[in-house]
Amino acid sequence: MFKIRVVTTGSKSKAVQVVSYYNNKRKVIKHFGSCKTEDDLTELTGIANEWINDHSDQLSLFNDENSSVLLHINHCSFLGVYYTFLYEILVDIQHQIGFDLLNQNLLIDLTIIRIVEPASKLYSIELLDTYFGIKHQRKNYYKLAPYWLSLKSSVEAKVFDFATHQYGFNCELLFYDVTTLYFESFDDDELRKKGFSKDSKSQQTQILVALLVTKEGFPIGYEIFAGNTFEGHTIIPVINKFIANHNIKHLTVVADAAMISTANVAALIEHKIHYIVGARLGNLSAETIDKIDKAVSKEDGNNIRIKTINGSLICSYSATRYRKDKHEMEKQIEKAKQIITQPSKNRKVKFTQTENEKITLKQSLIEKTTKLLGIKGYYTDLDEIIASNELIIGRYHELYKIEQAFRISKSDLQTRPIFHFKEEPIKLHMLICFMALAVSKHIELKTQSSIKRFLTECKKVTDARMLNDITGKEFKIRAVKNNHVTDLLKKLTSPH
Repeated sequence: MFKIRVVTTGSKSKAVQVVSYYNNKRKVIKHFGSCKTEDDLTELTGIANEWINDHSDQLSLFNDENSSVLLHINHCSFLGVYYTFLYEILVDIQHQIGFDLLNQNLLIDLTIIRIVEPASKLYSIELLDTYFGIKHQRKNYYKLAPYWLSLKSSVEAKVFDFATHQYGFNCELLFYDVTTLYFESFDDDELRKKGFSKDSKSQQTQILVALLVTKEGFPIGYEIFAGNTFEGHTIIPVINKFIANHNIKHLTVVADAAMISTANVAALIEHKIHYIVGARLGNLSAETIDKIDKAVSKEDGNNIRIKTINGSLICSYSATRYRKDKHEMEKQIEKAKQIITQPSKNRKVKFTQTENEKITLKQSLIEKTTKLLGIKGYYTDLDEIIASNELIIGRYHELYKIEQAFRISKSDLQTRPIFHFKEEPIKLHMLICFMALAVSKHIELKTQSSIKRFLTECKKVTDARMLNDITGKEFKIRAVKNNHVTDLLKKLTSPH
C-alpha cells in the first residue's frame, strides 16, 4: 500500500514522497520535490495523491477524484487540440439519418472527414487521427471498401426515410438535374468519357451524375452515367428506378429544359409520371412563336397556357428578364457585326449565316429572338384546375435548390476533380460524397447557415490535450461554447 510521507530536510524545506511499507521496512517509491510554503506543500501532496490513484488499486475516499480535477500547470504539457465537439455533432446527425445502422464505423468517419477536410481516402485516415484522435488501419479500408459498394441502396433508403419523417417528403414533388464531374485524366474507358462538360473541361474525361432532391433541396437519390451520356436520356431510367425502389404511386418531377423531348414526354405519360420542365422557346416553330408574341401581354407577371405535343406550354413575361435578354441579344449582335466586318476572325457566333461564302446577319433569327425577349416557357401535363400557371412557374423556379446541392457537393465537399481511375473506387467516392451531402444539407436547412460557416464556428470549441508530466496521463479540457455555437445547436436540435 502506498502512503504519502512529508519529511523536513536539512534546509528546513519539506519533501513529499510516496512510500510503501513491507515487513516493517519503508521503501521510497517516488520523490515529488521539496517546498517551503503551505501552498506548495498542498500542490505537491495533491500530485502525489494523483500518482497513487493512477499506480495502485487503492480506492479513494472521494468518489469524484480523478487526475483531471486538479490542474497543476507547472507540471503539465500542452499536446495540441482535438475537434471532438464537431465530431460528436456530425456523428449524431449520421445517427439521426440512420447511417449508424449500416454498422460501418470507418465509412461514417470517412464521411465526416469529407465534410471537415476533403482529401484522398488514405490521407483521410491520417486526418481522422489528427483532428479527432481516431485511429483506423489502412488495411481495414482495403478490406471493407469492396463491401461498401453494395450499400448504395441501403444509404438511399435511409435518406428517403429521414426525408419523409424530418421534412414531410411525400413523393408528390421531386426535383431532378444532372452535372458532370471531371478527372485529372485524358484517357477514357467505359465509364470515364469525354463529353459536354458543365465545368468547361471538355478535353478531360468525366462522368455524368444525376441527383434527386426534395423541394427543400435535401438529396434522396443519385445515379452515375458514362461521361458522354446525353442528359436527356437519363431522366426516364432514373425516375423509373426511384419509383420502383420506393413503391411510389404518384409523382411530379421538376427538371430543366434539357430533359424535354417528345420521346421523354411520351415515356413520362406512359409511366403516369407528372412533369414540370423548362421549355426551349427558340426551338419552337415560327407559327407558335408568333402565337406566343401576340398572346403574351408585355406586362410584368402576365402568362398564358397553350396546348402543344409536349403538353401544356406556359409562357410568362418578366420585365427584368426582358432587360437581361435584350442586353444579351445586343451583345451577340455586336459580335456578329464584328465577324462580318473582320472575316479573318471567322468563328461561329449567334445571329450570323453564310451565303455564297459571305457572312451576313441572320435577320430571321434576330426577329424571332426579339419576339421572345422577356418570355420564359414551361411544359407540364398538370391540368390548370389542379395546378395554376403561377404554381407551375413557382415550382420550376425552386430548381435552384438542386443547384445549391451541386454547389455544396462540388465546392465544400470537393467531389471534383476525381483522382480515382477505376470504376469501383469512383462509385465508392460518389457514395461517400452523397452521404456527406445529406449530412451537410441537413445542417444548412436546420441552421440556415452555410456548412462552411457551421464548421468554422464548431471548430472554435476545441478540446485542449494536456499531459500530466508527473503521472504521464493525458486529459482534455473543452473550450466554452460561445453564443453563436449555442444558437446553432438549438436550431439543429429543434423539432421544426
